[in-house]
This record gives sequence, structure tokens and C-alpha cells, in this order.
Amino acid sequence: MEQRKDARFPVQFRSSFSSTNVVSGEGALSDLSIRGCRVCSLIDVKPGTALQLRVHTSDHQLPIQISQAVVRWYRASSFGCEFVNLSPDEWARLHHVMKELEKEPFQRQQEDTEAA
Repeated sequence: MEQRKDARFPVQFRSSFSSTNVVSGEGALSDLSIRGCRVCSLIDVKPGTALQLRVHTSDHQLPIQISQAVVRWYRASSFGCEFVNLSPDEWARLHHVMKELEKEPFQRQQEDTEAA
């Protein structure tokens, strides 16, 4: 079994992607780690394609902009991307999302209840 370097979290985020004159589309981001993700999409994307990827983590915030994500694999209407280049601000936003996902579900729920 493959050993991953980074924790991977099941999520349901909307995403959109584009590549200069090659491909563009939308998909459902279903797995997220600090270094990459899986996107489910009906668009065929070839491994090696460099994409600009936008991750919509919330309807209340602007999407996280990954300025360069490289497609590492494609199969069964989904593809895996490695995050290659993010601005420092976008990196901080992604890191914050990952920290929130690392919290136990009851801890997130308790914080949401306390904030209400």
C-alpha cells in the first residue's frame, strides 16, 4: 500500500480549472491535501497538463487560487493534481482550510455552536 506524506481529507468543494489553450472546466474537488487534490469532472485532462485551479471552499469567500497545479493522473472521470505554485496569501488560506479539516468533527461543531 502507498504511504502518503500528507494527510488527505474527503471534502465536497466546487472547483474550476483552466489551462492556456488546452482545457477548461468545472468539477467537484473530493480529496484535499496540503500538496494536491482529486477533482471529479467530465472533462478529460491529460497527465502533465499545467492548470490554474480555483477551489471554492465557501459561498462566502473568494476561491483559493492555485496559480499552477500539474495533473499527475487521470482515470474514471477524475484527475489528481499536485500544487506547484501558490502565492503566499493563497498558501496561507489553504493552510488555514487544512487546519480546520484536521480538527475533530465535534470540535468544529462545538466552535460553530459557540459562535452562533
